[in-house]
Amino acid sequence: MASPPSSASAFLLLSLSALFVISPVHSLTCTSQSFTNNAVYKQCLDLPRLSSYLHWTYDQSNSSLSIAFIAPPPKSDGWIAWAINPTGTGMKGAQTLLAFKSDGGGMTVKTYNIKEIGPITESKISFDVWDLSAESDGGVMRLFAKVKVPGNAQTVNQVWQVGPSITAGLPDQHELQTANLNAKSTLSLIGEQMASPSGGDSRTKKKNIHGILNVVSWGILLPIGAIVARYMRTFESADPAWFYLHVLCQVSGYAIGVAGWGIGLKLGSESEGIQFTDHRNIGVALFCLATVQIFALFLRPKKDHKYRLYWNIYHRALGYAILVLGILNIFKGYDILQPAKKWKSAYIIVIIVLGAIAFLLEAITWIVVLKRKSSNSTKH
Repeated sequence: MASPPSSASAFLLLSLSALFVISPVHSLTCTSQSFTNNAVYKQCLDLPRLSSYLHWTYDQSNSSLSIAFIAPPPKSDGWIAWAINPTGTGMKGAQTLLAFKSDGGGMTVKTYNIKEIGPITESKISFDVWDLSAESDGGVMRLFAKVKVPGNAQTVNQVWQVGPSITAGLPDQHELQTANLNAKSTLSLIGEQMASPSGGDSRTKKKNIHGILNVVSWGILLPIGAIVARYMRTFESADPAWFYLHVLCQVSGYAIGVAGWGIGLKLGSESEGIQFTDHRNIGVALFCLATVQIFALFLRPKKDHKYRLYWNIYHRALGYAILVLGILNIFKGYDILQPAKKWKSAYIIVIIVLGAIAFLLEAITWIVVLKRKSSNSTKH
């Protein structure tokens, strides 16, 4: 478990919280914003990710889209970007307008045709674009542009993003948090419609299911099964009930864990260029070790077999390794998914309760074992 935060860390957290409360990007809605160039747009939208806003006017007579994109970069020397993707709903294929502060302190807007996931270089985009400009004020950047869109288009796939820094005139990679990965939607050009999510909700649902299944399996059922096997077997009256309960917990946990693992593989295949290497590698190792552990049940020697001692050593060592890796990977998953704090806190409480139960049962079983040995020696 992490050590308690220092007073300096607590002060920093309070300061950041205060900044978020008073920051204009959190206190304003798109309808209450104005611009120094006095530009006026027919429609505006509070975007669902990254505390961003989009103002736009669509001129159907010449198929042009005037936009003002507003977002707070993670740092003052960061960048903001808005894009139209004519071929998909994500980053790959996005025709991007990106604004940042130049070395002279003024704002610069550049275009990027993102053909592949990875480092990008300035390039022309597939749409005509003009009147590019940007401004920065009060921790917020504003990007202005006019874009030519296909004449028969009623909707466009928009993608937006914020990044932390610029190196040698090129934008550095943005964060890979849930908000960043889901910063995309379908923008309706005709009428007063709002932008609708473009696959983000479905992916978020899959991520939540993936997380829930893995917490229940690797993080709860398997530890309970291990506690049952270690402590219930001490009591003669619990034999063989403890064994069947242990098998039930472990097999159920394995089945649910494999389902969560499969969803994780699917999410990984759908996220080209985005990798959570440690989380993925631990997940693969867990699946392999748990599969070996399950099939080892079929090779379990009888109690009086000469190899039973070695099988027990192997079974327990592998079991404890699976428990440690499973719990570790759950916390890595929390860091990636970043759910509401209450969910991580709830799981921490579950682990503390299971640990307390194990500690109490450890003491009880030692007392029972020592009394049993004392009684046997007295009889002899």
